[in-house]
Amino acid sequence: MSFILSLIGRTEPLFSQDIVANEKELSAIVSSSRFLVIGGAGSIGSAVVHEIFKRNPKLLHVVDISENNMVELVRDIRSSLGYIDGEFATFAIDCGSDIFDSFIANGKGYDYVLNLSALKHVRSEKDPFTLMRMIDVNVFNTDKTIQQAKEQGAKKYFCVSTDKAANPVNMMGASKCIMEMFLMRRSLELPVSTARFANVAFSDGSLLYGFNHRIEKGQPLSAPSDVRRYFVTPQESGELCLMSCLLGENRDIFFPKLDYDLNLLTFSEIAERYLENLGLEPVQCATEDEAREKVGELKKQKKYPVYFFKSDTTGEKDFEEFYTEKEYLEMYRFKAVGVIRNEAVYEEEKLNLFTETIYALRKQGRWSRFELIDLFNKMIPEFNHKETGKFLDGKM
Repeated sequence: MSFILSLIGRTEPLFSQDIVANEKELSAIVSSSRFLVIGGAGSIGSAVVHEIFKRNPKLLHVVDISENNMVELVRDIRSSLGYIDGEFATFAIDCGSDIFDSFIANGKGYDYVLNLSALKHVRSEKDPFTLMRMIDVNVFNTDKTIQQAKEQGAKKYFCVSTDKAANPVNMMGASKCIMEMFLMRRSLELPVSTARFANVAFSDGSLLYGFNHRIEKGQPLSAPSDVRRYFVTPQESGELCLMSCLLGENRDIFFPKLDYDLNLLTFSEIAERYLENLGLEPVQCATEDEAREKVGELKKQKKYPVYFFKSDTTGEKDFEEFYTEKEYLEMYRFKAVGVIRNEAVYEEEKLNLFTETIYALRKQGRWSRFELIDLFNKMIPEFNHKETGKFLDGKM
């Protein structure tokens, strides 16, 4: 963790004091409870599984569609934490499938259901089909699994949101904003809580995760120089989810207290720190071609080519924020965690319009990105979608 902390400009883990202050309660709840973690083999999901596992739950089931990630999760758990007194089992199942429905219906129920499954990339809005899957995963699967948790007698449901849900400019953030609307409605049936995240450093598929692969393959590093993000470590992501699930009140949204001036970093800054930690001097190149051509030459000199550019792709926000000026904050319950308090406010007509429109589009078997963007604009009047016609898949 110290390597990651140094890259993101911190010397101490963010939530240590809050975890210590609440450890007795956290451990007591975990050790007496049964847990289901959906999407539990991804970066945040596996961090959550670790946090639950090390507190010796009565039962811990993990569901994820990635068989390979699940295998690595089990190997990692066994190699780092060993075993628990209760049952630990994993299932390579899609939570949106009828197989999952059967799995839930034939189980013995859970006290806590945590949903970490998500399509999290801004690049997922580049085509209408991936965008529709994003709606399925981020909105409808969440709504469905809340109902299933309630029917099976769960005490609480947690799902992960994103900082991009606050004043969204891309469809990923907007989909999570809409998900939060559906949560407000379901909160009248079952207590729910969530967390808005900073970027999880080195999470699967992230730009920082890609740095490792670029180095392994002898390829240059590429990053935007004008996009600033907050970062947390994988362990911190697991701790934030656990605290929100077990300590959060109904409809609470947890977020990390990070300083705008101290903790917002550009990806280009982190790329330079990353190379310096490897003992390599970053050398800025003017073009992608120059960066690709100079890898071999510069590596011999303990240098490495980087290509930094101004962002011009669809949905890229210049900086991130965790809450809007309209939301009510509770900033004193925890040292390093802020809480957005919510009433069960939602517009039934809008939620029904969203559901009916999506079902109608899928039934006819064709739809466009702009039809979906128009629907999102109806759901979120202040949605300021940033459309440039360019996407991240067109970048190195």
